[in-house]
Amino acid sequence: MQPLTFALAILLLLATPGPTNTLLWLSGAAVGMRRSLPLLLGELAGYLTVIVPVAVLAAPLLSAHPSIGLVLKLAAAGWILFMAHALWTMKAHGASERPIAPGQIFVTTLLNPKALIIALVIMPQVGLQAMLPWLLGFAALTLGAGSLWIATGTLLALLPRRPVGPRLPRRIAAACLVAFSFGIAGSALASMI
Repeated sequence: MQPLTFALAILLLLATPGPTNTLLWLSGAAVGMRRSLPLLLGELAGYLTVIVPVAVLAAPLLSAHPSIGLVLKLAAAGWILFMAHALWTMKAHGASERPIAPGQIFVTTLLNPKALIIALVIMPQVGLQAMLPWLLGFAALTLGAGSLWIATGTLLALLPRRPVGPRLPRRIAAACLVAFSFGIAGSALASMI
């Protein structure tokens, strides 16, 4: 894959709404850009924790045993549904008291199907040493795209609060996560048929 094609594929995937991006957006809306930036380390760590071993070691295993991929999809759908429930039921004053933590972003990204797509489809299937420049490019693109999601949430916080209400951003994020969770679970169940 050519570097420009690689960058465009990564950016397209990272620009689409998903569980990690929803949480980054919500954090930007709740606590602002500066306080949300540490979440990018959780996102990057989650992606790399999946991408490196899958691209280097697990691709042949997943091809030979599709049931493992099914279990991974269902686990991801369950985690995302749990996060949606937590966001929906969070009290109005709870957002500023308990901001989204890097650990939540890490686990959400770890279970994000985008990581497997990047590892199995976009990332070159080469040895670890040959993959390092691609991983560095991926890291830069991830930090940039994540920053844009946080900035978008931060801009949302600048809108007048009275007509929007304090719970609306969390409820929107929760609804997006539920839809994403059902999409993953539906895809996993459809692959069984």
